[in-house]
Amino acid sequence: MRSGKIGNSLYWIAAMLGLVLDQASKYLVVQYLKEVKSIPLIDGVFHLTYATNTGAAFSLFSGQIDWLKWISMIVSLGLIAFGIFAKNLTRWEQVGYGCILAGAAGNGIDRFVAGYVVDFIDIRIIRFAIFNIADVSINVGLACLVIAVVFMSKQTKPKH
Repeated sequence: MRSGKIGNSLYWIAAMLGLVLDQASKYLVVQYLKEVKSIPLIDGVFHLTYATNTGAAFSLFSGQIDWLKWISMIVSLGLIAFGIFAKNLTRWEQVGYGCILAGAAGNGIDRFVAGYVVDFIDIRIIRFAIFNIADVSINVGLACLVIAVVFMSKQTKPKH
């Protein structure tokens, strides 16, 4: 870290912002939705619905929280180390990996503390799985990394 600059600052901003939004939203959902179960924001289209998931995305490996929590921790620790030691990351890569860290850590915290992940974003118009901010963060991170690859490949192609 030269001249007082924090290396990969966008990485850490994305990671912290995503993690705080995820944990704060889940706290609010548990406090206000657990008893009500579901609140339609746009009836039949978009609801906030309290749900728990002891598996991974789309309830894959449901009930296997014991090893999933360790996977979350290993991925999170690996991404923290990556953020500390990675050099020359583009802005897209920093935000992408930071968002993935936020999602892995957010759902990992749930797995360790509660034994399940809290989900609440319920898009009913397309019959999609109920998900949370951590899941959104992971997908935004993956989209950023795809953008980084596309832009980097265009910049590195030799011009004829």
